[in-house]
Amino acid sequence: MGTVVDAPAVDQNASDNILGEKKVTVVFVLGGPGSGKGTQCANIVEHFGFTHLSAGDLLRAEIKSGSENGAMIQNMIKEGKIVPSEVTIKLLQRAMLESDNDKFLIDGFPRNEENRAAFERVTKILPEFVLFLIVRRKRWRDVY
Repeated sequence: MGTVVDAPAVDQNASDNILGEKKVTVVFVLGGPGSGKGTQCANIVEHFGFTHLSAGDLLRAEIKSGSENGAMIQNMIKEGKIVPSEVTIKLLQRAMLESDNDKFLIDGFPRNEENRAAFERVTKILPEFVLFLIVRRKRWRDVY
């Protein structure tokens, strides 16, 4: 995985981002299975008022909707292909626009440097930081 936190900055003007005049706060939450992403996101939502957006949940919801886009996502996953970053970003963008909040935890995205760069290019939002959760192997084996 590329170094997300060291990515080159993009000029960000609050009036240029997808939510218009609002200052948008985005935190990417990454980590392997069982690392506690869901638990920590729930704590941050409860104590700091963020909205939790799971890239995986948004993809599954789109598939379940029966839309043309959902069918394409389902086929790509079935074939073992990676869903294009633009597709995931559009789902994240839609969820952000539908929210009354301006603070977002994005769980499970980006998966690589290209995803990160595409997110910034499309949304005009720079993430505040990346919360990367690491679980020790012994703990992971105990959980799984």
